[in-house]
Amino acid sequence: MTETHKPYLSVVTSLYHSAPYIDEFHRRMTDAAQKITNDYEIVLVNDGSPDNSLEEAVAVQGQDPHIVLIDLSRNFGQHKAMMTGMDYSRGEYVFLIEIDLEESPEWVVDFHQRLKTEPEADVVYGVQGRRKGGFFERLWGALFYKAFNLLAQFKMPENHVTARLMTRRYVDALLRHRDRDLFIGGVYEQVGFRQIPHLVTKLSHSKTTYTAGKKLLLAVNSMVSFSTSPLFAMFWFGLAVFFLSIVIFIWVLYRWLAESITPGWTSVFASIWVVGGILMLSLGVIGLYLKKVIEEVKDQPYTIVKRVYRKS
Repeated sequence: MTETHKPYLSVVTSLYHSAPYIDEFHRRMTDAAQKITNDYEIVLVNDGSPDNSLEEAVAVQGQDPHIVLIDLSRNFGQHKAMMTGMDYSRGEYVFLIEIDLEESPEWVVDFHQRLKTEPEADVVYGVQGRRKGGFFERLWGALFYKAFNLLAQFKMPENHVTARLMTRRYVDALLRHRDRDLFIGGVYEQVGFRQIPHLVTKLSHSKTTYTAGKKLLLAVNSMVSFSTSPLFAMFWFGLAVFFLSIVIFIWVLYRWLAESITPGWTSVFASIWVVGGILMLSLGVIGLYLKKVIEEVKDQPYTIVKRVYRKS
């Protein structure tokens, strides 16, 4: 980048099916940012949105020099799009937020005040007192956080939202992580630094683009990315099955020597199905880790930026 000026505040968000929200987000985010500083930028990352989000964003960008629009060549996923936006941001502070207005742009004012009162902190992030959604969505979220915190080497706060205000040194450290299969929630905690939760109330007025299948894939990816516990669990479980099989073999041999019995097939079939299932599950877990290794070794582009709309 040739620009030398670094604004005080950068706002970063991604676009995907976001056309209905762009105008109101721009208006409210501008009003909120100006309560902090007039030296700011709003970075919009078009993550291959199939609707007219790009056209709407280009129209807004043409009227406001504070807007920086990053157009990706295709859909790379929300987490990678947000990381790309932070990579192009230049602010001393970076405010990350979703554009669908379920997270209020006005939070940036409260987050900034909170961060200024905590000189040793580098992040203020939003957490919900109660996760939004129905019973099954809340249950799924609770199980996900419990499983992740049980397996991972560090703890991830429950019910956190996307919105967070970060210092530049934290963002620079965050951007050093270039995982091809990115789970940004885990990377937030892996980076470290002092991070302060701030209680917020997230609205729920739009349909999520994360289907049950996507949520499951995200959960599996997060476990594999930040924990090797499944591999150790496979080893210990396999070891237990091995010793159990020795005990069963000794018992069957004793019964065969002590008395004449008619061999039963129930236990044989049960053993085959159980052991076969364990083997298939173990191969699946190994395959997931192998997939991660292959993707990192190939070193493909993280994202591909087609065009940057920025006014001098």
